[in-house]
Amino acid sequence: MRAVRSRDSRFDGWFFTAVVTTGIYCRPSCPVVPPKAENMRFYPSAAAAQLAGFRACKRCRPDASPGSPEWNHRADLVARAMRLIADGVVDRDGVPGLAARLGYSERQIERQLLAEVGAGPLALARAQRAQTARLLVETTALPMAEVALAAGFRSIRAFNDTVREVFGLAPTELRRRAGTCPATSGALSLRLPFRAPLCPDNVFGHLVATAVPGVEEWRGGAYRRTLRLPHGHGVVALRPMPDHVACRLSLTDLRDLPIAINRCRRLLDLDADPVAVDDLLREDPLLTELVDKNPGRRVPRTVDSAEFAVRTVLGQQVSTAAARTLAARLVTAHGEPVDDDEGGLTHLFPSPSALAALDPERLAFPRARRRALLALVEALAAGEIDLEVSGDWRQARARLAALPGIGPWSVESIAMRALGDPDAFVVSDLGVRLAARELGLPRTPAALTARAAAWRPWRAYAVQYLWATGDHAINTLPAA
Repeated sequence: MRAVRSRDSRFDGWFFTAVVTTGIYCRPSCPVVPPKAENMRFYPSAAAAQLAGFRACKRCRPDASPGSPEWNHRADLVARAMRLIADGVVDRDGVPGLAARLGYSERQIERQLLAEVGAGPLALARAQRAQTARLLVETTALPMAEVALAAGFRSIRAFNDTVREVFGLAPTELRRRAGTCPATSGALSLRLPFRAPLCPDNVFGHLVATAVPGVEEWRGGAYRRTLRLPHGHGVVALRPMPDHVACRLSLTDLRDLPIAINRCRRLLDLDADPVAVDDLLREDPLLTELVDKNPGRRVPRTVDSAEFAVRTVLGQQVSTAAARTLAARLVTAHGEPVDDDEGGLTHLFPSPSALAALDPERLAFPRARRRALLALVEALAAGEIDLEVSGDWRQARARLAALPGIGPWSVESIAMRALGDPDAFVVSDLGVRLAARELGLPRTPAALTARAAAWRPWRAYAVQYLWATGDHAINTLPAA
């Protein structure tokens, strides 16, 4: 209740408030004068509020809140299910497909989601479809039939009924309120919200410093890259702004819009709760100054877990520049070509199945690393290791560690940036060791790991602050 009274935006996405007298639900920071306490109801998700019969506030747009940080820092069934639903699995494969990916029965998943989120998988997917539909209605001039298909609706009637129920307006009225729409196109301009503060230097600096030519670039003040998506491919440009990240997406198939948005948010760690993270890390006197200097550091993640795993092996015991060169050679030889009218992007990063057919003798790096790379891509292509959003973090670590040439540094790097484990800790990383020496932290891996127990469950974020002590391009936002 205090969060609503103070209009605290830090809680947007954590929960939603509904007013029984108006039938409207809002985000906690809604600027409208809060109603009487007896008229308010609280829901853990937008889908739960919609199920209870409330429609979205037209002023604060609660459906566009940042996602709950709960689903990205937990590894249990509910968190894994929420990540998969956000990635469009229910729309593509239905609830049976979700259950198959998670290894639980449909009834178990439904029961646990209802208990914690207040809505089952179908309702959660429906809420996401409604949000996608609103984006397409308001930001494109696509015919409504194409909007319905792109948003994942099976019929125009279901599309119309859902939009009216969730937003209190017909689709044509939503478009009219939004004003002039751009010409029909696969290119969309969106705003990605986040919880303040955000330090763009570390997340954008890291992505640009390690960018693979042809797949990623920094152009005109924006990080750009290609995306491999379920129905086609895309190109995204992400530009940091004071209160949001500007996102421009060009897609070959608009059905991939919600998946592309979700992966971009994951890449930039935009659903994190930086206040909770920084408050805990500040309790360590050796980290206090680092946190206060540039609060809101995020963990740079990935849009493709298999790609990042491959790049991690390529980067073993070599410089950032050398790792980029090795990856660029693989991209040129085995990546899928794409057209990019706005810049210099040329390929999708090669898939594990494409790399599994590599001739090891043609790889220009040491034999041990060749063996590690081929073992990894073969395991990924065969489905023996699951690094996707549904993956079990503990199991993935164990299976990675069992591969030849995949040591603790590689395992924890993949856990931190591909699996998204916020407590991953690359204790043997050179940058972490140098920072430990400079700050007076223990230098041996065992002693530093013991000392870092106080940073749990946010050790991956502590790594970002430790890296900030070094003079490296990953810590600097490039010039526009």
